[in-house]
Amino acid sequence: MGAESSFLEYVREKCELCTQFLNTIKGCRCKVLHLQIFLKIIMRPFLLLSNDDGVDAPGLRFLIETLRPHADLLVVAPDSPRSGFACSITAGHPLTLKPVSKEEGLEIYACSGTPVDCVKMALNLFPDRKPDLIVGGINHGDNSSVNAHYSGTMGVAIEGALQGYPSVAFSLCDHSLQADFTPLKPYLVDLMFKSITAGLPPFTCLNVNFPKAEKFKGVKVCRMSRSRWQKEVAEREHPWGGKYYWLVGESVELEPEATDTDRWALANGYVAITPTQLDVTANELISVLREVLI
Repeated sequence: MGAESSFLEYVREKCELCTQFLNTIKGCRCKVLHLQIFLKIIMRPFLLLSNDDGVDAPGLRFLIETLRPHADLLVVAPDSPRSGFACSITAGHPLTLKPVSKEEGLEIYACSGTPVDCVKMALNLFPDRKPDLIVGGINHGDNSSVNAHYSGTMGVAIEGALQGYPSVAFSLCDHSLQADFTPLKPYLVDLMFKSITAGLPPFTCLNVNFPKAEKFKGVKVCRMSRSRWQKEVAEREHPWGGKYYWLVGESVELEPEATDTDRWALANGYVAITPTQLDVTANELISVLREVLI
């Protein structure tokens, strides 16, 4: 740990608070882990950001503005909105990647592909520094309940987790381009540091949804509620003849009385954090199906 050791000695000389911390963990069994976390924080984390609303979306711009004072950022986002692209990838045609801006601690690129394409491009084309955290968002709209399965914002976090990185998706329940993201600011910074320092188990990520409110009542860690979209197709008459269709729909809650879900938390003014696992095996059915099918 030569370079780190020298750096820590320098920190001891320069900062009384850091010295107190280093002295506190001196006899701790988890000293190495604490030192790694300590170094990550004081040496500025490196984050990969993407979204599904496009590189110019206000939600992404607010996320950059909020996290930039605390971390170095690489932003690779779609060149136009890609809402609802979930975990899709582009296989039928080549992709482009165009620089938007580059300065100390912040690089922004626009990609012609999907949100997952953006993550893949970033991890493969900029391999020199590995992200401490991959972040999707901030999405304009609710990604709680089954919306998570359609969400390109969640696609960013899921791809990050598949590639072995701690990953988080942020969404605000407001579709407006004039949405007020200000109340999210302290939560974004807090969750960034906590996700990095606490870490996440392999093949998991966090789905974080914020209600549309000027102030939140608190934070709830909760499960995904069960809901279903219905009446999803609106038929229209084309002025030149024939018909065309819009995908619309109504979300129907299948367990409206449940109080331990993301939808309940949001409806009651809480930030909803849903730990999400990528292994979709229905483990409780394995033994049943062995009896029935084998």
